[in-house]
Amino acid sequence: MQNLGFAFAIDPALRRLYPDRAERLEALRRHLGFFNCHPYMASAIVGGAIHHEERVAAGLEPRDGPLHYKSTLQGPLAALGDAFFWTALRPFAGALAAAGALLVGWPAIAVAVVLYNAVHLTLRAGLFQAGYAGGDAVVARIGALNLQGLADRLRAGGAALCGVAAAAVVLSAERAAGLAGAILAAVSAVVGYLVLARGAGLVPITYAAVIAAVSAAAVVLHLGGGG
Repeated sequence: MQNLGFAFAIDPALRRLYPDRAERLEALRRHLGFFNCHPYMASAIVGGAIHHEERVAAGLEPRDGPLHYKSTLQGPLAALGDAFFWTALRPFAGALAAAGALLVGWPAIAVAVVLYNAVHLTLRAGLFQAGYAGGDAVVARIGALNLQGLADRLRAGGAALCGVAAAAVVLSAERAAGLAGAILAAVSAVVGYLVLARGAGLVPITYAAVIAAVSAAAVVLHLGGGG
């Protein structure tokens, strides 16, 4: 699935390690087998695979050493990356952008984007370096980061920010259309939460939310004009 990308990433190191073309091609073919991992966490495996390829080139371990390293780590790191980045950091950044945009305007969105990219780029660079320097020892380094614990805190923070955003929407509606607008906004927020909690697909819910938001805006404007 990601074998071509992995081979492309490791190819510069293989060119340095194996000046002989036949040996280099053999090493490159080793990395064209199945590989699938979280794209951010994969940097640790790329760095570690280079570490093991250096040992292979020096005659310190068998040629299948890098493959064992990859196959052992790709599954656990994929699960860890999904849990931290996709279900914690990214939703937190999105909630921060939404709440911030409602309270202070568009600069909050820029801050959230910068924050998200700063975290994942720093982690990717650090994981690559840790994998390259330590090989199998990268497992202990990743464990020391306590990404699962950080993910739990980010989810809690994201939930709090969603509450702030919902409150901001309700207050905005109340200022625009009085109590009726505030009630409409609050009911919309609760319904949206309940639908998502029951496992509804995000894409259809997004379209439905856009339609509902346009309709609600029309109602609020009408109520505001009538008041």
